[in-house]
Amino acid sequence: MTQYAMVIDLRKCVGCGACALACKTENNTALRNNGQTHNWADFIHETTGVFPDTKYRTLPVLCNHCSNAPCVEACPVEPKAMFKTPEGLTMHNDERCIGCRACQDACPYSMEEVAKDRASGDYSVISYNEEGEPTHPYYSDKTELIPGCSASAAEQAKLAGATPPHEMKYSHPDYEAVRRDNIVEKCILCDHRLKVDKEPYCVVSCPSGARVVGDIDNPESEVYKLLRKHKAFVLKEDEGTSPNVYYIREYSNR
Repeated sequence: MTQYAMVIDLRKCVGCGACALACKTENNTALRNNGQTHNWADFIHETTGVFPDTKYRTLPVLCNHCSNAPCVEACPVEPKAMFKTPEGLTMHNDERCIGCRACQDACPYSMEEVAKDRASGDYSVISYNEEGEPTHPYYSDKTELIPGCSASAAEQAKLAGATPPHEMKYSHPDYEAVRRDNIVEKCILCDHRLKVDKEPYCVVSCPSGARVVGDIDNPESEVYKLLRKHKAFVLKEDEGTSPNVYYIREYSNR
């Protein structure tokens, strides 16, 4: 059975944001909702040291698809809304989710607000769609940038017949292409693409090939080979979650 993992080569990643934009367009995530980020593929820029002895890196972050996932253990419903697939993905079932956010509280990589994420060094991973609120509030705005001349966001959605107007339609047994309110949502490693032998869209869209996804147990896979060629690290290893997102190499030595 395939066991999926992702390797991110920090020497190749320059923080261009292509992965984040690709993820948003592929998975129809909201631009912003009640002050919270909906970036399943996020990244943090870090500069350490004192000039001239400084180091810089861009650290892409996403759901780590942990082998020992606290979010799964914390989910109170049966069958669980947050669960592990045979392929090792941490998956979410929209229909079973009750919006309790226990998974958010349990995830050591997840914080509610981006501002807190940046200040604490934690990362936005699991997002929540507020109860009673549109999941894409920007496209309910009827304000015209140039009155009588330019279209409003609401008009764009109406003309396109979709919210968001650039909606990517895909079919998945557990996941809606556009999620409803009062549920959580997160990276599913583009499982709808994996099921048809396509790579996650963030992987396809990375111009430098910094992201690689494959079977960590298959000696023929690029993931397997990279993890044996380079020393890798994971985020918050001391939490005991056994993440399946690995980082190799560095962007700079100074």
